[in-house]
Amino acid sequence: MIALNILTDTIIIILSILVAYLIGSIPTAVWVGRVFYNIDIREHGSGNAGATNTFRVLGKKAGIPVLLFDVFKGWLVVQAAFLTKETLLLSNDMYVNFQLGLGVAALIGHIFPVYVGFKGGKGVATLLGLVIAVAPIAALYAIGIFIVTLLITRFVSLSSMIAGFSFPILIIVVLQTSTISLVIFSMVIAILLLFTHQKNIERLLSKEESKANLKVKLKRSNRKNAMDLDS
Repeated sequence: MIALNILTDTIIIILSILVAYLIGSIPTAVWVGRVFYNIDIREHGSGNAGATNTFRVLGKKAGIPVLLFDVFKGWLVVQAAFLTKETLLLSNDMYVNFQLGLGVAALIGHIFPVYVGFKGGKGVATLLGLVIAVAPIAALYAIGIFIVTLLITRFVSLSSMIAGFSFPILIIVVLQTSTISLVIFSMVIAILLLFTHQKNIERLLSKEESKANLKVKLKRSNRKNAMDLDS
């Protein structure tokens, strides 16, 4: 009986991880580009199949849905863990480990999506959804750090990496968590962001990285207002 329960739990865990990977593999940017714009986003801009490059190449009408769905993927697979909580009868720490496992599977799916030749995005948006689900307070602080850094430097890549590096500090210092796997995971995030942003780091060092144009809309808005006042 015990052996049968272990086998059943193992099958449920493996299937859950597989489903999480398949959900994470949904190549939002690639499919939006192909269906609505007849282009492969990976052949334009930075070549990355993520929200940032979608904003850069296709604009906000495509970028916003891609960003939101990629975040949702990471959040969804972690939250879906509750569907098996009663069946698996996991302790609190084991449940967190299971959530992290599902989140990592989705993240790997986003970076290496099975549907489009295993060439995906950097995983920042999906990672954000994951950390919002697992550690919402630390995630909010990290988002704040990202926004402040972006406003100062205007580099999305640099802002993402700094926010990622702040996450382990937030987990350890702010949350003071006793869950070792969460601490280790937060450290892995920082390393993973370095890995997925290698080309960005090279461009930052050579001063070739593109900056986010945060002031264009403001200028256009001011010009429009001025014209309205003149008329």
